[in-house]
Amino acid sequence: MVKEKKASLNESISGAIKGTFDLDKFISSKNLSSTSIKMKTQTWIPLSQAFQDCLSIPGIPIGHITLLRGHSDTGKTTALLEAAVNAQKMGVLPVFIITEMKWNWEHARQMGLQFEDVPDENGVVADYKGFFIYVDREKLNTIEDVGAFIADLLDEQKNNKLPYNLLFLCDSVGSIPCELSVSSNKNNNEWNAGAMSKTFGNFINQKIVLSRKQSQPYTNSMLAVNKIWVAKAENIMSQPRMKNKGGDTMYFDSSLIITFGNVTNSGTNKIKATKNGKDVEFAKRTKISCDKNHVTGVTTNSKVIMTAHGFIDDTKQAIDLYKKEHSREWLTVLGSLDFDIIEEKDEDTRDIFDSFDSEI
Repeated sequence: MVKEKKASLNESISGAIKGTFDLDKFISSKNLSSTSIKMKTQTWIPLSQAFQDCLSIPGIPIGHITLLRGHSDTGKTTALLEAAVNAQKMGVLPVFIITEMKWNWEHARQMGLQFEDVPDENGVVADYKGFFIYVDREKLNTIEDVGAFIADLLDEQKNNKLPYNLLFLCDSVGSIPCELSVSSNKNNNEWNAGAMSKTFGNFINQKIVLSRKQSQPYTNSMLAVNKIWVAKAENIMSQPRMKNKGGDTMYFDSSLIITFGNVTNSGTNKIKATKNGKDVEFAKRTKISCDKNHVTGVTTNSKVIMTAHGFIDDTKQAIDLYKKEHSREWLTVLGSLDFDIIEEKDEDTRDIFDSFDSEI
């Protein structure tokens, strides 16, 4: 009985307090107004129409972390360059962080990246300049260096000394050691994964996604390339597993994950122009799948053709058009504009699925 009276009294007091309490004023006093929770309208850095057709997504979501993973030469860098080219067109500043050291400026130009040659006093190209920032292993030796570099640019942006939305293009995560690995001369994968988690997962990655909030003056994005390794099947009933080099930090923090190729191999087929025993490999068919999508929710998989100029549809019509546009570039090697097109289905089997006769 006493407990019931006490409960009733507490309810009355609580009701009286609630009757005079103004929640809006309380939220305002704590600086928790609606502007602090509102997100910006989702926008995208578009990729080629072929990419969009394959995965039913517009491209790279702005304000998010996107992970491109797979074996070597499966289309990851092609997607990265398409994103950089279109970022330039949108006025989003590409920031290249090249730690694997497989960068090719001429390929970037071929893909459409805009920059100028800077010659030395002898007229020899000594540098490049344009609407981008570029840094590689010459300046960044460890995971911690990469994190400090990104943090510095974000601080400069916050202070309005770098007044652009940024697209960080990392190629590739997992290809650089941590400070402890370097100082001990031991490339310890567990140390590297721990440093990646501490540097990115607990710090840099959060800064990227927080830029989506309406209260933030700039919106930043990260596109990370990640090679994979294959873990053996745990038993005869299970399948080999795809693991991410450098740990799972980017895997868990990414809003969008695009996987290129198969789990155990690249899963690509070479497409070549051939004449009199001479070949020009001009394209590859690659598998592509969206394995995680916290932006639109759509996950799908398909195949696409990657070329030196970007992705094209996996159709005979698209391949024919590409041949006609670029066949003269292969004339020096093949000695003719009359050649066959073959596809290598595997190491020993080839299918001639088309021939192309062109007038000079």
